[in-house]
Amino acid sequence: MRERHPAVYILASGVCGTLYIGVTSDLPQRIWQHRNHCVPGFSDAYGVTRLVWYEVHETMESAITREKRLKGWNRAWKLRLVREVNPEWRDLYEEIL
Repeated sequence: MRERHPAVYILASGVCGTLYIGVTSDLPQRIWQHRNHCVPGFSDAYGVTRLVWYEVHETMESAITREKRLKGWNRAWKLRLVREVNPEWRDLYEEIL
């Protein structure tokens, strides 16, 4: 069985496109669900499937706190966060497998 790690992540529909911020205890599985449109909702409706940023946490509590904080940020701050670690807006999904 794969070890689980709490993580916060940002998905995008494309370069500087629509953003989705989420939290999970199993990042590879959750991103697979987004990419395969397994769960109806925002990311499915807007085609937000490209993993462009993620951050692993020690506890789910700290990951949830960070997710809530990021959701309160304005769009420019979120874009800057992604650009700092992923300036080409590459899909990072293969890196987490």
